[in-house]
Amino acid sequence: MILKKMFSRGWLFTTLLVLAGTAVCARLGIWQLDRLDQRRAFNTQVETMRAADMLDLNQELPLDIDSMEWRSVAVTGEYDFENQVVIRNQYNGNQYGYHIITPLLFDGGSVLVDRGWIPADGNSTPGDWRKYDEIGPQNVTGQIRIGQAQPIIGGVADPELSPEKKRMDAWNNLNLERIAQQIPYPILTVYVQPNTEDAASSPPIAFQPIVELTEGSHFGYALQWFTFATILFVGYPFYLRKQK
Repeated sequence: MILKKMFSRGWLFTTLLVLAGTAVCARLGIWQLDRLDQRRAFNTQVETMRAADMLDLNQELPLDIDSMEWRSVAVTGEYDFENQVVIRNQYNGNQYGYHIITPLLFDGGSVLVDRGWIPADGNSTPGDWRKYDEIGPQNVTGQIRIGQAQPIIGGVADPELSPEKKRMDAWNNLNLERIAQQIPYPILTVYVQPNTEDAASSPPIAFQPIVELTEGSHFGYALQWFTFATILFVGYPFYLRKQK
């Protein structure tokens, strides 16, 4: 009787809305569980890599280095300032600026290094950045990081390089694959983010993101969405029973 009433002419539209709402709530619950799995995988990656021994790129260059994000790394080499770029929309406190990204050449290869934050004022051209040159062999220690192929939500994608535009000095995203296209030699598919323990008080100022190894609120949100779905799916027939 209830099933017949649910799909009667007078209640069909309402029934379809309830079923659609149930499906949406259930899908949102599954999405939150997927986010929880991703968060747990991220936490495991960070904890595993941070527990690993420091990787010395001068001694070892693993083929799967792009799977080692957050592992400690050390490398000694010399910077190539002719091919450095900056990443826009970076802040030091409330002060707007860039992160200066410079290739480091070492025996066996080359890798990009995020040397840190520089102010936007007085740094609009590559020539302006040369005042931050660090000449000679440099010992860099930090963490392995992977690039950002896609902009974050609300971010702006960089235009494609072309025969007419073969190089960009300022980028919106640290897209290693595309930046590599304008560098005249091979570079690793990761970059180095130097440690901040000995960071200089003057630019470039090294930066390390704060990583929270928690599961967040995804499980709680999933329970809420599944509860809403259950209320709709189970409560609707009881509601119909009370209607004349």
